[in-house]
Amino acid sequence: MGRVKIGLEVYAEEEFRDLRGGCIAIVANQSSMTPQFTHVIDEARVKGKCKVKRVLTPEHGFKIVDSIEERDDDYDVELKNIYSENLKPNKSDLEDVDALIFDLQDVGVRWYTYISTLYHCIEACGEYSKPIIVLDRPNPLTGEIVEGAILKPQYRSPIGIAEIPVRYGLTIGELATYLNEKYHLKAEVKVVAMEGWSRSLWFDQTGLPWMYTSPNMPTHETTQVYVGTCLIEGTNISEGRGTAKPFHIIGAPWIKGKKLAEELNRVGLTGVGFRPVAFKPCKGKYAGKICSGVELHITDRDSFRPFLTGIQVISTVKRLYPDRFKWRKVKGVYWIDMLTGDDRVRRGIDDGGDPWSIVDEVEGELLKYVYEKENYHIY
Repeated sequence: MGRVKIGLEVYAEEEFRDLRGGCIAIVANQSSMTPQFTHVIDEARVKGKCKVKRVLTPEHGFKIVDSIEERDDDYDVELKNIYSENLKPNKSDLEDVDALIFDLQDVGVRWYTYISTLYHCIEACGEYSKPIIVLDRPNPLTGEIVEGAILKPQYRSPIGIAEIPVRYGLTIGELATYLNEKYHLKAEVKVVAMEGWSRSLWFDQTGLPWMYTSPNMPTHETTQVYVGTCLIEGTNISEGRGTAKPFHIIGAPWIKGKKLAEELNRVGLTGVGFRPVAFKPCKGKYAGKICSGVELHITDRDSFRPFLTGIQVISTVKRLYPDRFKWRKVKGVYWIDMLTGDDRVRRGIDDGGDPWSIVDEVEGELLKYVYEKENYHIY
């Protein structure tokens, strides 16, 4: 099959349609490029003859190095990080533009903050009567599989902006329409659809190059484990930040990697195997200390269920090391609850519950969501 054509390419070929020659703001970072490595800023200026008034940046900033800058000299453009302020554009960010263009590669996981930025951009465009044009990109995890608890309203935050599952099975463009309608944001949302994408495609089947979307998302394979091992953030176990394989390796100085790997390999998880590893993070948890743990190896991504796997890993570590394992709190709140959007995962693990039973309970409402999301499918 041929390569998928992303929304940015389609829009550039159409010379930015009715925005040609207009003034725009763009939500982007350095990975907002065509497969030929031309940035959306240059496409807007050259193909669309647009005046780019400013670029609004998500978490991690424009250059994806966790720096907040007010200008980029390479692209000669004003920058404003909207994640670090009120999470959304204000009136002055939008009053001098004809429209807001949104072009970020998402990873298909609820707690990834780019969809929170999307929500707040739609909200702001509704408030200030500006159209938002979303240039669609693939969901790297396919558009078919959904997993995890549906977030409860009391856990809404920048890492959980909507009552959707952890793995929600929509593209960024489909999600934009869903958010606008479900939360009555009253914006004019226009989605520039991809060409050649279908719901069954994994990212490496699209023919597109992966450009890392944030400091700890170096490969498209990382998105597959991230659905589960990001849950490790809610504990005192390292999730591999500060290593070359974030979210693929997990551990702590007090874990015995060989024992943990043996335990996890015998529980019957599908599509994944574990090998013992040692690593030394350069930052994050246990920075500069030698940790022992496991590396996840995906053996069959279609049958692999990372959310279940993440819960099984945490449950096993807690069982093996009850005196060393701890839940992590942020401002007095259990971070695992914020990630899962539900306190039943933590309570189930604390009660010694079977991970399969815990997942069955929290995924009880998925079927309703699956039917609901079909109303927003473009592909």
